Amino acid sequence: MKQIRLLTLLIISFLPVTAQQMAVATKDHLKRNQTNSYYIGNKSPLKPSPFIKLPVTAFRPKGWLLNFLKLQRDGLTGNLGKISAWLAKTDNAWLTKDGKGKWGWEELPYWLKGYAHIGYLLNDQAMIHESNWWINAVLNNQRADGDFGPVVLRNGKRDLWTNMPMLWCLQSYYEYSNDARVLGFLTNYFKWQNALPDSMFLEDYWENSRGGDNMYSVYWLYNRTGEAWLLDFATKIDRNTANWRQKDNLPNWHNVNVAQCYREPATYYMQSHHPADLEATYNNFKLIRDLYGQVPGGLFGSDENARKGYDDPRQAVETCGMVEQMTSDHLLLLFTGDAMWADNCEDVAFNMFPAAFMPDYRSLRYLTAPNMVVSDSRNHAPGIANEGPFLMMNPFSSRCCQHNHSAGWAYYVANSWMATPDNGLAAQLYTAGDITAKVGDGTEVTLSSETHYPFEETIDITVKTPRAVHFPLYLRIPGWCTKATITVNGKPIATKTTPGTYVPVTRTWANGDKIKLQLPMQLQLRQWTRNKNSVSINYGPLTFSLQIKEEYKRRDSKETAIYDSRWQENADVTAWPSYEIFAASPWNYALQVDPKQLSKSFTVKKKPWPEDDNPFTNATAPIELIATGKQIPGWTIDQYGLCAVLPQSPVAASGALTTLTLVPMGGARLRISAFPVVKSLNP
Repeated sequence: MKQIRLLTLLIISFLPVTAQQMAVATKDHLKRNQTNSYYIGNKSPLKPSPFIKLPVTAFRPKGWLLNFLKLQRDGLTGNLGKISAWLAKTDNAWLTKDGKGKWGWEELPYWLKGYAHIGYLLNDQAMIHESNWWINAVLNNQRADGDFGPVVLRNGKRDLWTNMPMLWCLQSYYEYSNDARVLGFLTNYFKWQNALPDSMFLEDYWENSRGGDNMYSVYWLYNRTGEAWLLDFATKIDRNTANWRQKDNLPNWHNVNVAQCYREPATYYMQSHHPADLEATYNNFKLIRDLYGQVPGGLFGSDENARKGYDDPRQAVETCGMVEQMTSDHLLLLFTGDAMWADNCEDVAFNMFPAAFMPDYRSLRYLTAPNMVVSDSRNHAPGIANEGPFLMMNPFSSRCCQHNHSAGWAYYVANSWMATPDNGLAAQLYTAGDITAKVGDGTEVTLSSETHYPFEETIDITVKTPRAVHFPLYLRIPGWCTKATITVNGKPIATKTTPGTYVPVTRTWANGDKIKLQLPMQLQLRQWTRNKNSVSINYGPLTFSLQIKEEYKRRDSKETAIYDSRWQENADVTAWPSYEIFAASPWNYALQVDPKQLSKSFTVKKKPWPEDDNPFTNATAPIELIATGKQIPGWTIDQYGLCAVLPQSPVAASGALTTLTLVPMGGARLRISAFPVVKSLNP
């Protein structure tokens, strides 16, 4: 999809575009044929890396993201080992040489990949020690043939999916520790996999969909060892993975699979060099959003599986789907150099992901939707494609999301900066913190960022270097920003700041140099013509929702857990309560909007920065919009206990105009984010 570049206060629309068109501006700036001297990118014959991942220890976060990592450490992520039966240290298949045990599938590596990352980012020695305990158990329990992990058989065939997220844990551990055991471990495992006949390889549903994750690990190893047989093995993986190259269809419509696996052709493109492979990934992204993603928040409606006729913004997505979409965006930045992926990552991270949790990160829900006016323990099927309490904020529940959510913010932070082939640095996801890396002639510099983005427009970066050093600094201009400006030491940089591109600032940098990036935010309207002509309103990267008064009801976590949840015998239910959330104020409003004069329809209200450094709640959000609208009495809760599908806009409404407060979508646990529009009396 392509956002038509906005003039001030114009409506955003969406049109098809090729992968080559999406990345053309990026290609003009990034010198792809060079090789970074200090960090590992793609080794020939893989396509050169437009960006290179930095070690997880390179960045030290500050501000609200640091606060969120600490909340996770002190909340569910950091304490899940005391709750989840899948993380028990007795009868656990991840801890045995023969791979046998009661507990052992995706849950442990799902949790560990985020838990360890948080430990690395916070330099929390207790978390690192706990992570290493599990990592060492995995490394020490590799079998003689090279296989490892729980031996799960499906129709007599070895399930390989469960090992894929553990491979990522091992890769992160190696980048943190440089423990050479990891390289030998992965080499032996891939040799074992490569010896499997095609008829026994990636046959089951999950592994067949998600083979691209296995392939990425193979390329990761190849870039460090250069063993040519690994490329032949990658081709075998591609051949046996589900076909994500279908023009008008997907191999399946499961929300996590789509968010995680649509990138598989682009992953193999690094080896094949075939433009059609890259194009397939862009086409997958566009296809799911054309059909089920005509909604704000960067995702699509697939509250297990996307279904024909279920495309209203009340349709939800799993928290796992959010994490995997953000992860795909990070990887596609590395593969393509296309700033579009950073834009999408921000859309999901700012507007969907925080609302999946209680503000203290001690519980979460399986499903979250752009329009959501109840979050309870009821069974809402078939309104959503699950039977059970899938809207409940519950720390004991959701199994996959309960564990996998831990990687969301950790991966976001770790990918906020990347190296470039010309020994420079690229700012990808603006956040407060310090990036320390080798640049130019090998000098190690620190770039210290101060910002409250996305709630404020300014990013201040200070250079800290022991001596003068020449290198390029690439600053991403978000796709929504039409009037970005850059100054160095107070002097404007004379360069184009085209939305959706990277601006290189190349110079000899001295200690204390200061860069100021201004990203002026504007009111922008999205019109979802294929979803009842509904609209959503943005200010910069933030989408806004109706402020609904949220009434919380505490519930027993075990009594309201999903059927397949499992917990440890001594888990303290009283310390980990669940919550239902109900609307305690009207929610069924249509907005009155003049698309040509948005400033007359919406007033931007700035508020103080929250003392607790958590801007993603209705009470603490440092920005609001004041709007007007009319209540739509016929738009109510339907027979499934969900807000009924959107009425067709424009809506005739006879009631009085009401002043409405809109709050950032990401902080609204209940929200209306896609609005009907009031029919104008003077067309």
